[in-house]
Amino acid sequence: MSHTAPDRTREEAPGIAGKLVALDVGLSRIGVAACDPLRLSVHPLLTLTRGSRRQDFARLAAIVTEQEAVAVICGLPLNMDGSDSDQTRTVRKWGMRLAHALRTLLGRPLPIIFWDERLSTYAAQQLLASGESRSSEDAVAAAVILRSYLDSQNTGERADFGRIDLPYQTGAETPAQ
Repeated sequence: MSHTAPDRTREEAPGIAGKLVALDVGLSRIGVAACDPLRLSVHPLLTLTRGSRRQDFARLAAIVTEQEAVAVICGLPLNMDGSDSDQTRTVRKWGMRLAHALRTLLGRPLPIIFWDERLSTYAAQQLLASGESRSSEDAVAAAVILRSYLDSQNTGERADFGRIDLPYQTGAETPAQ
């Protein structure tokens, strides 16, 4: 798996317009959220019930296209001490597969940026309990992850949980599995 060091590209720079889609990836559901092009507001979109990997990736490609997203923020389930867990490694592998699928389905690569999701489900439960959202817990958790990412970008906090930047496919390249 290849990750590049973070830099201030179009996908990350908070002052440059471009929507982001965030994912809270679970075993049976994927929460999805998005922000506006100026990255000022975040809103839960929906919760996908997981199907086959091919179905999930096709639905996510459709959402990315509909939202005109320039990158995907993928919640990373770290242990409370910040270390990787088995689930962290599973999500990283899934993220790599998603990056390859999106490049194939969209005809261009789309950065996958991993972001710490610790306590996002708890924060989502708090928002739902307070009546601040009527969306599903998974979609609200994705919104919490995206808000955390955007806040860190706006304050200059440059935490690096990894990212996937695939090159454009050439005619000689075969699609990755």
